[in-house]
Amino acid sequence: MSNDLKYWVAISQFAKIGAARFAKFYNYFPDMETAWRAPYAELLKSGLEQKIAEEFILIRGEINPDLEMEKVERENIKVITIKDETYPKLLKEIYGPPALLYVKGELANLNNDYKLAAVGARKVSNYGRQITLEIVKPLAQNGFTIVSGLALGTDALAHQAALEARGKTIAVLGSGLDNQSIYPASNRYLAQNILDNSGTIISEFPIGTLPLKHNFPTRNRVIAGLSLGTLVIEAAESSGALITAYCSLEQNREVFAVPGSLFNPNSVGTHKLIQKGAKLVTSFQDILDELNLQEVKHFVSNKKVLPETLGEKVIIENLTKEPKHIDQLIKETNLSAATISGTLSLMEMKGMVKNLGGQNYISLV
Repeated sequence: MSNDLKYWVAISQFAKIGAARFAKFYNYFPDMETAWRAPYAELLKSGLEQKIAEEFILIRGEINPDLEMEKVERENIKVITIKDETYPKLLKEIYGPPALLYVKGELANLNNDYKLAAVGARKVSNYGRQITLEIVKPLAQNGFTIVSGLALGTDALAHQAALEARGKTIAVLGSGLDNQSIYPASNRYLAQNILDNSGTIISEFPIGTLPLKHNFPTRNRVIAGLSLGTLVIEAAESSGALITAYCSLEQNREVFAVPGSLFNPNSVGTHKLIQKGAKLVTSFQDILDELNLQEVKHFVSNKKVLPETLGEKVIIENLTKEPKHIDQLIKETNLSAATISGTLSLMEMKGMVKNLGGQNYISLV
C-alpha cells in the first residue's frame, strides 16, 4: 500500500473525482497504480463517464505522483485510505465516505468510541458561548472527542472548550491541511494548539485546496459521519450547522439541539430541529442519557471537581449557572474582597468557575 499511496494522492488532485467516482476506481481496479495508468476503455469499464475519463487522461499527464507525495510528506501530513485499518469505522458507514483522508496529529482519535460533533453559529451570542462551555467542556473532560469544523464562532469555541478540559478534539477542514490553506487564517493558531495538545486535523481535500464555498457542505458530512451524533448549539434559519445536522439524520445518527430565546435569530434553526424531532438538550447529561452511555456516565460522576477549601465551598454554594457579579458574592458570603478575588482566580484555573467578563461568574461544577 505504501508505494500505491502516491497514486491515491495523485488521483485526489483531480477535483472531479470525488467520493463516488473514487469508489468506482477502488471497487474495479486491483490497486490505484493500475487505475492511474488505465487506458480510456478500462476507465469506462470502471464506470467513469466518457467526459470525465477524457479529462482524467489529460490531467494525469500534468501530475507527478512522486512529487505530490513529497509535498504531503514535507507538510508532515499522513494519508489514510478507505482500505486502511486506521480509517474511521463510523465514517466508513456513511453513504459516499471519502476515499482518503489527509491527517495531521493523532490518528487514534479518529477511532475513539465516543465522538460528538458540536457546531453552531459563526456570530455566536454570549448565551451560545456560555452553553458551549457548559455542555462541551464536561463531555470532553470525561472521554468524548469533540468534532467540529474550525470555523469562527461556535466551532472554535467547541474546540477551545475541549482543549481547556484537556480532552481530545478533531477539526475537519473544507480546505487543504497545509498551513497556507487552513481557513479561516485567524484560526491557524487554534489549529496549531489542537495539534500541540494531541488533537487531530483532517481533510479529504489535497494540500493547496482553497476554502471554496462548495467544499463546506462536503466537509459537514464528514463532521457528522465521524460522530455518534451532532449537537447544534445555535443556528440561524439558513445556518451551515443545519447541514451538518441533516447529514447526521441521513446517516442515522443522533441530533441534539439547544433551545434559545424566541427573539434570537440564532435560535430559529435549533427550534426547527427540535420541532422535527431533535433531542432538546439543556445539559451534557441529556446527551449521555439519549446515547445510553452508562460507562461514560459512571466516568463523569467519578470525576466531578470538588471544593478543596472552605472558601471554595462557600463560593460554590452561592454560585449557579446564572452569572453573578463578584460584589454580590462578597455580600452573600461575608468573605473579604481579597479572599473572594484570589479564590475565584484559583477556582477558574481548576475549571470550577468561569468569568464571563465584567467580573460576572458562573459555576461549572
